[in-house]
Amino acid sequence: MYSGVIFVQSYFQKLRDYFKEHENYNAVIHWCAGVGVGILITYPIVGGHPLRWGLSFLAIGVIGHFLPLLLRK
Repeated sequence: MYSGVIFVQSYFQKLRDYFKEHENYNAVIHWCAGVGVGILITYPIVGGHPLRWGLSFLAIGVIGHFLPLLLRK
């Protein structure tokens, strides 16, 4: 059980270290995720295809969090 906790802690530590070193990347990824959530919340205002746009931005935000784990060893 404790090995799983240690793995999760090392996972988050790698993400924190990467985002500390790459501030612009951090800002873009979190901006995309925020725009995606905002579009999904306010879908009547957005216009055409709000679900597609909202999920696209949200996917960019989520995938952007996994990219540092793939790039760093």
